[in-house]
Amino acid sequence: NHGVDKEAYYAGILDAAVRTGRGIALIEALAQLIQRLAISQLHIIGDIYDRGPQPDVIMETLQAQHNVDIQWGNHDIVWMGAALGQRGCIAHVVRNCARYGNLSILEDAYGINILPLASFALDAYRDDPCVGFGLKGNPDLSPSELEMNVKIQKAMAIIQFKVEAALIDEYPEFGLESRKLLDKIDYEAGTVVVDGVEYPLTDRVFPTVDPQNPFALTPAEEEVMCRLEAAFTGCEKLQRHMRFFLEVGSLYKIRNGNLMFHACVPLNADGSLKEVDVFGHRYKGRALYDVMERYVRAAFFSHDAEESRRGRDLLWYLWLGEGSPLFAKSKMATFELYLIADKAARKEVKNPFYTLIEDERVIAGIFEDFGMDPETSHIVCGHVPVKVKDGEDPVKCGGRVFMIDGGFSRAYQPTTGIAGYTLIDNSYEFILAAHEPLKSAAAAVVEELDIHSSRRVVERVEHRTLVADTDDGADIRRRVEDLEQLLEAYRDGQIAEGVR
Repeated sequence: NHGVDKEAYYAGILDAAVRTGRGIALIEALAQLIQRLAISQLHIIGDIYDRGPQPDVIMETLQAQHNVDIQWGNHDIVWMGAALGQRGCIAHVVRNCARYGNLSILEDAYGINILPLASFALDAYRDDPCVGFGLKGNPDLSPSELEMNVKIQKAMAIIQFKVEAALIDEYPEFGLESRKLLDKIDYEAGTVVVDGVEYPLTDRVFPTVDPQNPFALTPAEEEVMCRLEAAFTGCEKLQRHMRFFLEVGSLYKIRNGNLMFHACVPLNADGSLKEVDVFGHRYKGRALYDVMERYVRAAFFSHDAEESRRGRDLLWYLWLGEGSPLFAKSKMATFELYLIADKAARKEVKNPFYTLIEDERVIAGIFEDFGMDPETSHIVCGHVPVKVKDGEDPVKCGGRVFMIDGGFSRAYQPTTGIAGYTLIDNSYEFILAAHEPLKSAAAAVVEELDIHSSRRVVERVEHRTLVADTDDGADIRRRVEDLEQLLEAYRDGQIAEGVR
């Protein structure tokens, strides 16, 4: 009888929802409930920004999650710097939005007025074909929108090279002197010297560069930057999203024997931990991560003006510095990408972490530095797309390392051959889900498509993991012990009974 009664009860609820036009809303609510119940903890291994047209929607969605943490990626960090008005970060963010035809992120998502910048770019580069500044991908833009994006991209690239030069001069310890290149150009011959080699330029039109003082901003460029600084720092929605990054985010996280970070632990060629100069002091491994995170938080919260300024500028270094655990390459070859055709000049050499990732001795050394057991721990990271289509395996070092950048971003799907990875950790096993590309949201609705995934068990535990075996379990045990001690003290009369 009870079963029959419940069936009628359920049918009544569904019938009422359909009759009142709330059927779809009920399905959505139930789907969200199931999703929340199915996921105890959601970990994001970085790069929410610069990977598509609606990072603000992703941030709002994550804010609604009941239990989420984020390990910041280099693209997230550069947006954090831009939100604080750091000029090098702002220049990249705006240039990159233009490069991918995603200026709507600035205008529509965050209300940042780019009209002054557009007017400047269209005027300063009016007769410039902007060779080498074509857009990435195939954004659906009108001819006038396309022209605006191309010219804004070049305008911001030149501004970026100038403002970065000032930062490089201010912080010689960053070791970025080789990235100052506007003064290495022979403007008459149309060549540039990079790392001691002379290359012909693909673009010789520099209307805003004074060859005698190439790193000086023109008055118009300075006005553009001042307006952008005010717009980024004054955007309430952007500030709210960056505060969320700080609330739930970090440079790395250790949970249940898993070391999670975006890119790498910087290494030397012999596999030893690489020392990095941070404002006159040298750090490596976990200590490097810790001091850099301290400066990230100081950038937002410190009352010491000098410490806050250093924190802001370190955000820019974290974006592109060779010693940054978020970047992990020899250089950010933005200049070469735009202005030199020779691919040899554009080459960005990865940190030895990636060439030594299968070396058990090296990976064990990283675990030991982070205070973890090399025999049972895992590294979970992203940053470098795994080329699945070429047969690359995301499981490295005998299962000790999971590289899970499978190309969620559409721009990277041709490189990986899939549409991203999700690593699932349950009480029995680690499962790696590889997602198939989805043509579009519209196609999903019209053709009734879903996101299809192939699942692969990459590690199975001998004995089922219980809550007591997890970090949460250890915390619960500590709290229970505290409560038991409190109860014992009450029973022994050490704590007087409360008086009503």
